[in-house]
Amino acid sequence: MTLRVETITNGPFQENCFLLWDDAEKTGILIDPGDEPDRIARTAAFLGVKVELICNTHGHIDHAGGVARIKELLGAPFAMHADDAFLLDSMPSQAGMFGLPPMEIPKVDRELGHGDTIRFAGHEGQVIHTPGHTPGGCCFLFGDLIFVGDTLFAGSVGRTDLPGGSARALIDSIKTRLLTLDDRVRVFCGHGPATTIGSERGHNPFLNGAMW
Repeated sequence: MTLRVETITNGPFQENCFLLWDDAEKTGILIDPGDEPDRIARTAAFLGVKVELICNTHGHIDHAGGVARIKELLGAPFAMHADDAFLLDSMPSQAGMFGLPPMEIPKVDRELGHGDTIRFAGHEGQVIHTPGHTPGGCCFLFGDLIFVGDTLFAGSVGRTDLPGGSARALIDSIKTRLLTLDDRVRVFCGHGPATTIGSERGHNPFLNGAMW
């Protein structure tokens, strides 16, 4: 039961969508399909993976803009934290602000909360609520893999100047809920390269006081 990860960087924001699946069972989940839903669906088909659930770390348009179409293409339910529902509702205005075409607001089929479990193909992942970038921001921990959306980046952290953001909450979330993990945990970020908890603990200037 080996977990595999495919990174699908998409859209004008170069957002990272992740396909996480069991190599033997060929079933898995899709995390943050922000744009180019048809290409994302083709990637899953090419890899022979049946997507059982779409999970979003948060509700910004660059992470959720492709969800409605992906649901239609794959027939999979959609899960997200309820505190980001207002961001889904504002997707039409978000699209207009960035000069993007209108995007359909997806229906949330399952509300995620801190400590919830995501299951597929015998694997169990933990939902970790990490507010700060958005009120309902969540990370998904599967063994030594964690998918953090825009909470944490390689050498940086998520922005907090958008509606619902809080710098204090973000840093608290990272320090109390992410940096408590093992240094070897691999961190898959919503934009840019992957990193590790150990690397960010030791070198991220936003977390060691160098930026304050």
